[in-house]
Formats: sequence, structure tokens, C-alpha cells
Amino acid sequence: MDNNIAFLAGDVGRLFRKRFELATRELGITSPQWRMILRISDNPGINQGALAAMLEVEAITAGRMIDRLERLGLVERRSDPGDRRAWLLHLTDRARPLLDQLRSRAATVIAESTETLSPEELAQLVAMLSRVRKRLLQGGETPPVAAHG
Repeated sequence: MDNNIAFLAGDVGRLFRKRFELATRELGITSPQWRMILRISDNPGINQGALAAMLEVEAITAGRMIDRLERLGLVERRSDPGDRRAWLLHLTDRARPLLDQLRSRAATVIAESTETLSPEELAQLVAMLSRVRKRLLQGGETPPVAAHG
């Protein structure tokens, strides 16, 4: 399995998330909450459905996560002037310092995890992974591959 790119990429992602959880545990934010805060920060005014799709979770799951973040005073819902039924999501001023801490700790985890790579190797790795990601996004849903017997 060590030469299977899909397995390696998934495992590296899982290990990054685990390390990040350890680095941020005392801040009281889970990894899914951090990803949600980051997505809202990058997309102020996003609606719940678009956020759920971005995070690849069901809308009801996203709604529960938003409820928790709202109770913590980190996210606020604002009415959508174009659709009375929809809410637009924004970070509160209270979330900004937390977001800075989370980003700083994420940068530390990444730096520690990639310290055996030269700056050139790291740049190449990021560039290659970006190209693979772009290609996967272009492909849409991949049809099942026939088994070879």
C-alpha cells in the first residue's frame, strides 16, 4: 500500500488532521469546526447548503455544527436579502484571534511534518499535488473501474 498514491494521500491527510487536533486541543475547537471556520473566513456570506457541499457533509450536519459555533460566539447567521428563507454565514470578531491561532498552529504542524524536505522538494510536492487535485476536480464523478481478473 505504500506505493498507492490514493492510500498515501488519504493517510497523510488523516495524520495531518490527527496532529492538528493535538496541537489545538486546548483551544476547544475540533478539526471539523476549524475547517468550517476556515471555509467561512474564505467565503464570507456563504450559505449553509454551499458550505455543507464544500465540506462534503449533509446540510443537517453542517447546521448542527453552525449551531455550536454560533453558541460559542464564533459564527453569526445574517438574513439573505435575496432569499428570506436562507441565512448567510459570517465570522464574528471573536473568531478572528482564534482563526489566527489556528492558522499559526497549522503552519507549525506543516513545517514540522515537512522538515525533512528541502524548500525545492516542498514546492514540487505542493505543485504536483495541486495538479492532481485540479485533474480530479475536472473529472467530476468517476465511473467505476471494471475489475481485472
